[in-house]
Amino acid sequence: MKYGNVLVTGGAGFLGSQLLQRLVTKAKHVYVIDDLSTGNRASLPKAANLTFYEDSITNEKLLETVLPKVEWIFHLACRNLVLSAQDLRSDLDVNLLGGFLLLQKAKDYCPNLKRFVYTSTASVYGNASTIPTPESYYRITLPYSASKFSAEHYCQVFYHMYNLPVTILRFSNVYGPGQLSSNPYCGVIAKFFEAIMSGDPIIIYDDGTQTRDFTFVEDAIDAVIAASTHPTTVGKVYNIGTGTETRINQLADTVIQIMGYKAYPTRFLPGREVDKVYRRAVDPTALQTDIAWSARYSIQEGIAKTYHWLKGGGSV
Repeated sequence: MKYGNVLVTGGAGFLGSQLLQRLVTKAKHVYVIDDLSTGNRASLPKAANLTFYEDSITNEKLLETVLPKVEWIFHLACRNLVLSAQDLRSDLDVNLLGGFLLLQKAKDYCPNLKRFVYTSTASVYGNASTIPTPESYYRITLPYSASKFSAEHYCQVFYHMYNLPVTILRFSNVYGPGQLSSNPYCGVIAKFFEAIMSGDPIIIYDDGTQTRDFTFVEDAIDAVIAASTHPTTVGKVYNIGTGTETRINQLADTVIQIMGYKAYPTRFLPGREVDKVYRRAVDPTALQTDIAWSARYSIQEGIAKTYHWLKGGGSV
């Protein structure tokens, strides 16, 4: 599948930059908007068909300039979980109002729009009582999940009222090559690697028995690419995850073993304000059924490939 012209918001972030690596080989031209509040310009691929704007998605003039050129929109830009808890108003302005503005401008300025892909989050499930958690469930407990879930609703509004071709993807704890520990909201796996490589103890918040559904970045990007071009996914919401729970203690042990240690110093600290979820695993059945996508990498395989990249092994 060859894309035409594409807009990626938040393209300098972890997931966005990995998506760009794929898109620059498939698209005629890729436009990227990122204010670099958490993204890294150095993470952008060097490609002649990429144009980067260091700006906010709330810049209406910029959107009105770029959107008439594009046929696909991948909306990844947002205030992250930690920043959202620190500044609720900024969370609202960027995640919800920014998302609404992009939808509105897409309706008005994208006459040839083929797909609007909105990247949401498994955080909308909170501390779910149903594991693995289906798309029909929600439990909103943090500002980040509130703003992301609200933006999902507006995606549905624009789909039903204006036939805007939206697809909503809820990611669960994506990790892998390209994830930088310098990011204030990087994944726990990158933090574990950074600690060991620096000779510092691993930090685990709470007692480490809490679980997450860790999704390797190559699997996540495969899902984005497939869902963005398949006609069945228009107007729908999908989980992107493995359906498998991994305890944080187990995760730490795997990282330690892959780095060649039998044991490594670990410090347990009290849970943080954003640590509301005890168990997480999402149900990926809907995406598997509709487009035959499923995660290919186990947690052990994904962590091994991540370590290969960290050691300078290049792209994997």
